[in-house]
Amino acid sequence: MRGRGRVADGIRPLVGGGVWEGGVLVEWDWWTVDFGDAHAGAAGVLVGGSEPGPVYFDVGSGSDVPSTTHWSAYDGRARRPRAEALRAVCACGWRGAAEYPLDWDTIGDQPLYEADVDLAGPLADWTAHLSVVREAAVSLPGPLAALLVEMTEQLTATAAAAPLAALRAAGVLERIAARVGREAAGALCDDGTSAEAVATALGTTRSQALVLLLTAQDR
Repeated sequence: MRGRGRVADGIRPLVGGGVWEGGVLVEWDWWTVDFGDAHAGAAGVLVGGSEPGPVYFDVGSGSDVPSTTHWSAYDGRARRPRAEALRAVCACGWRGAAEYPLDWDTIGDQPLYEADVDLAGPLADWTAHLSVVREAAVSLPGPLAALLVEMTEQLTATAAAAPLAALRAAGVLERIAARVGREAAGALCDDGTSAEAVATALGTTRSQALVLLLTAQDR
């Protein structure tokens, strides 16, 4: 897989996808419907064996200085750090053990985002990490899993043929999901289930699991 890559095995390449953390745009390369932002993945940069800080862009005067942590920005231009190697990283904090050196003799002086950088290694490592997360998560009942697949297909087709109808259906589903989610989280609260156990079962972070449980207490 090159660059941001192709869609494969439920993995969606994120073009321009990212979240703001502490004023820095943290961009991710890969995302799955199963785990969403909790386990978004990317190719992380290594310089001198460690992860460098964010890259800042000089846009002239003004108090807002844009910055990013996306691997393609670390090309040594304009006094920015130059990536020596890439490795898989996940939004949950996991880091891949394998390192993939960049061949700057081949890349030359072109911007890194234009280079034909192979991300197959980091992607494979992140996918293996997701397999561990998925193995620990609670399994969906077969009929429910099949219904979700069918519903996704129907909504996708409706969005192309009748966007307003698809948008209305999405709103209905969002409200149903919110109500059912609160009821399920409430039952877990009543049983004394810990945030750690919920996080593992859902394949999410402890902080997100805690938000679910705290929200349910206000039901």
